[in-house]
Amino acid sequence: MTDHLIIPRLKEVFHDSFRIGAAVNDFTLETREEVLAKHFNSLTAENSMKFVSIQEEEGVFDFSEGNRIVAFAKANDMVVRGHTLVWHNQTPEWVFYTDKDKTTLASKELLLERMTTHIQTVMKHYEDSILCWDVVNEAIEDKEGMRLRESLWYKIMGEDFIDQAFRIAHAANPKAQLFYNDYNESTPEKVEKIYTTVKGMLERGVPVHGIGLQCHWNLNNPSLTDIEQAIEKYASLGVRLHITEMDVSVFDFEDRRTDLLRPTEEQLELQAKRYEAFFKIFRAHSDVIDSVTFWGVDDAYTWLDGFPVPDRKNWPFLLDEKSEPKPAFWRVVNTLEEK
Repeated sequence: MTDHLIIPRLKEVFHDSFRIGAAVNDFTLETREEVLAKHFNSLTAENSMKFVSIQEEEGVFDFSEGNRIVAFAKANDMVVRGHTLVWHNQTPEWVFYTDKDKTTLASKELLLERMTTHIQTVMKHYEDSILCWDVVNEAIEDKEGMRLRESLWYKIMGEDFIDQAFRIAHAANPKAQLFYNDYNESTPEKVEKIYTTVKGMLERGVPVHGIGLQCHWNLNNPSLTDIEQAIEKYASLGVRLHITEMDVSVFDFEDRRTDLLRPTEEQLELQAKRYEAFFKIFRAHSDVIDSVTFWGVDDAYTWLDGFPVPDRKNWPFLLDEKSEPKPAFWRVVNTLEEK
């Protein structure tokens, strides 16, 4: 690895602007310990704090993987973002049914009881360890003409499941900051849906403290204008904003090529320009943005490997597969030197 004295620490570069975070799993904790300690002051569990990871069987809670993340964070003076309590994915099917054959949906009362037990148990376990939680994840629908996703949470409980989750979470740990988290968060149509949903929650007195912007972006989308307008609209609600799952794919979503073994120079340059522009926007709004978290550590591992094109490698981060700075890293760092 390049001499550490030459490479600035991201968490120090942006110390006066916002925290710099990474999503981690057992692989990255074991193989990227030095890099995590160097660059990041916030951690998010990629999967190990999701419902199915903690309570795959009803009443049987397993905190072992999440505990390792918390222990690493405490040992390295980092905060932890909890992710996530209520989501339509990675939730075991027993949650939504009354029978093992999954032929009868649970009643609203039973589902609320199960939600309450899960949220209370998890938040009490991590009461002194986790700064904030993505309480509800991806409940907004992308399709035109629909605001809420027709998940089983929604089908059984109606829109009230969102309010209930936040109220239960706040009662379980009043000190924790509570976030609604979603993707396509800068698409104008979806911005309106997220804004409307959170505005309604605030008007009903629901304890929602912030909005998480996932920021799974690429070389061309979304537009910088849409991003800035989204940030300003969300901030107008008086809530805090976190960039929660950032990566910048070197492929447009519609690009299905599979011939690249390495990113091209053109891709790396476009990625660098995009990251530079994104961080300029983040810094301009650092009065409302508290943290910027990448959905990974470096290009050795990313959920984009194989998505949306099976078996295709991607390179979406500031650090390459050996944790060395890419052009995007230096562009991001240099945004701080500009007046």
